[in-house]
Amino acid sequence: QVQLVESGGGSVQAGGSRRLSCAASGDTNRQYCMAWFREAPGREREGVATIDSDGGRTYADSVKGRFTISQDNMKNILYLEMTSLKPEDTATYYCAAAAIAYGCYWSSYRFPYWGQGTQVTVSS
Repeated sequence: QVQLVESGGGSVQAGGSRRLSCAASGDTNRQYCMAWFREAPGREREGVATIDSDGGRTYADSVKGRFTISQDNMKNILYLEMTSLKPEDTATYYCAAAAIAYGCYWSSYRFPYWGQGTQVTVSS
């Protein structure tokens, strides 16, 4: 099992930047697909970005060119660098993990491990 703890959320003005972190502990010696999801009030949880064990990345169209997912394998930390933030980026952001030998998932139901979430609020 893997335990995930997010940090880095807060309030930021539109156009600003924020970096989220997700510290992983537990059984970190396996191959994982790591992902960031977000959930805004009244909306379904949506995928933001994923990164596989080979470093392959995918992004939602809404964040391409603005967000960057990365990971520090030595420290077992997943990051989401967010720039040019917009009010519509306001949401609770969650990191998630799924053990997989190759590639990655996009659907949230594929991820058994989740953090508690961190709130990001972007004001106009």
